[in-house]
This record gives sequence, structure tokens and C-alpha cells, in this order.
Amino acid sequence: MSISPDAYRPQKSLDANKYATKKTIAQGLLDVALLTANASQLKYVLQVGEKHEFYVLMLTLISISIVLQVFQAILCVLLGTTLNLNKEGDHKSADRANNVILCINIILMATNILISAFEMKEDSNKP
Repeated sequence: MSISPDAYRPQKSLDANKYATKKTIAQGLLDVALLTANASQLKYVLQVGEKHEFYVLMLTLISISIVLQVFQAILCVLLGTTLNLNKEGDHKSADRANNVILCINIILMATNILISAFEMKEDSNKP
């Protein structure tokens, strides 16, 4: 009976801290991409002006999205710097902040779906 060399190799387990760090970085990069896209959409709507079919609606939705993203970023910074999850007393506040951030994410998603639905590039064939 022979023993394979693989039997002596230690099995790698999932490192929760590395996973959470990578996930947080990826989410942050996606947030930056969304903010950049909103800024670009805002620039386009402002350049086209009131000729845009949904000018006021687009301006409002994009502004709401940008404000919510900034508010969410502030909450994330506060959550990461002021609350210590190792302290029992901070668990309730951290949970509330996490729930608020989740609600903001859902509102942001809905807002950006509406922005995508109403964003219509100017047709160059129109007179």
C-alpha cells in the first residue's frame, strides 16, 4: 500500500479576512465605476440641455443617485472607523448602519435602472 504525496499536503481553507477584503475592494471599484458613469450621464444631459426629451427627470434621477452614493460612502467610512465589531456595544449600531447601507444600495439600484431606461442618446438622423 503506497501513500500518495498529496496526503501530506495541508489543505488550504478559506481565509474569511482575505475574502472580505477582496470583496470590499471589488465593491469599492464598482462604486467608483457607478459614480463615474453617473457623472458622465450628468455631463451629457447638461450638454444636451432641455432638448433632451426627459431633461428634468434625468437631471433629478442622476442627482439623487450621486447624492445617495456620497451618503453611502460617508456611512461606510463611519462604519469602518467609529464602530468596533469586537465590542459588544457596537454590534447593534453596526447592524443598523449595515441595514441603512443595504437600503441605500437597493434605492441606488432602482434609480440607476430608471436612469438607464430613460437615457436616450440624441438621434443624429433627426432634423
